[in-house]
Amino acid sequence: MASQEDIVLKSMIRKFITGCHILHYHRVLDAYGHLSFRHPSKPDVFLMSRYIAPATISSDRDVIEYYVSNAEPVDPNSPPGYSERCIHSEIYRRYPDVQSVVHSHSEAVVPYSISGTRTPVFDIAEHFQPDDIKDMLVRNTRLGAALAACFADTPTATSPDHAVVLMRGHGFTTQASSIEECVLRAVYTQQNASIQTTALLTHAAHFSAAPARATDAQAEVKYLDEEESQASGVMTKWSAYRPWGLWCREVEASGLYVNQA
Repeated sequence: MASQEDIVLKSMIRKFITGCHILHYHRVLDAYGHLSFRHPSKPDVFLMSRYIAPATISSDRDVIEYYVSNAEPVDPNSPPGYSERCIHSEIYRRYPDVQSVVHSHSEAVVPYSISGTRTPVFDIAEHFQPDDIKDMLVRNTRLGAALAACFADTPTATSPDHAVVLMRGHGFTTQASSIEECVLRAVYTQQNASIQTTALLTHAAHFSAAPARATDAQAEVKYLDEEESQASGVMTKWSAYRPWGLWCREVEASGLYVNQA
């Protein structure tokens, strides 16, 4: 008879697989990128898939357990995993409350990683050492720790101050306290980037056509202020399960995805 811990873990793995499918369905992940979650009863372990495309993850046989301390597999005979799993391990290691992480190469978000936005930006070039492979991948715990540090405003913080960190010329990483919230943050990070791009293009086209009519206030895009942003973040957190239910139905009905967990 399965223990309660086994039942909970099995449920989490099924949810994880669905999350991977949702992220692919919404084009946050393609053949690359990854979702992970912290083990529900072993906080020093996290889980993510073996080295396959997120849309093709279909059962617990595709899922590998890794140690948070060094990103090495719990089972040394595990199949090959993702090169950038140190992104996940170092975020879990630094922030005990984080329960899920998504890393994406969304083409809608990448332009903002080189545009000087207020969102924290991790520039891997600042952390490369001479013997590192300079292919932009976070291949070791040293680089993973440098990325994880960008989620906090102070070096000693043990809880993240930022939901998302952009990665120069690469993509973005987001963290959350649940798989559902992490998937939501990833989906809406991409959607918000697309909305902002459209707003900037529309704004630029309008005021470049009639610059004499633009006052200083009109000539600037008005973003959410700090209070609006924080209040919206709280609202999003408690409403995360609403889109999750819809997204689950979408991937179940698509015919592409298989979840046998």
